[in-house]
Amino acid sequence: MIAIEPNPSLGAAVALLDAAGLPSADLSAAQLRHFLFCGPRAAPTGLVGIEIFDRDALLRSLAVAPAARRSGLGSTLVRHAERHASEHGVHSLYLLTMTARSFFETRGYRVISRESCPDVIRATSEFATLCPASSILMMKILTD
Repeated sequence: MIAIEPNPSLGAAVALLDAAGLPSADLSAAQLRHFLFCGPRAAPTGLVGIEIFDRDALLRSLAVAPAARRSGLGSTLVRHAERHASEHGVHSLYLLTMTARSFFETRGYRVISRESCPDVIRATSEFATLCPASSILMMKILTD
């Protein structure tokens, strides 16, 4: 059983994201209240975060250390992030990806057009500036 904890340290989260080539420039300690991690708080093995905007949320920053990849940790983190989002009243979960389309498709996410995305998601740093315009936008309905 993998222990998933809330609120990793900012420095450790940034280090893991940077090592994975994922955006971290906009992260603050306050945002980490909706981030989950496993492993030591100072050096997590895996990390996932969400930004919540009422009934919509952005899943961001799924990263797993190279030594722990292909262990199911990414899937576990996504399930926990979805549960966390649902517990906070989120209906629709969005994400941007360049490389993980098939990973998320097997977990129930579907590709949608960038134009169909809610304004609140389009206004995030990740959507507006940090991720390339060529990123694939995906979404999943968490609740009916």
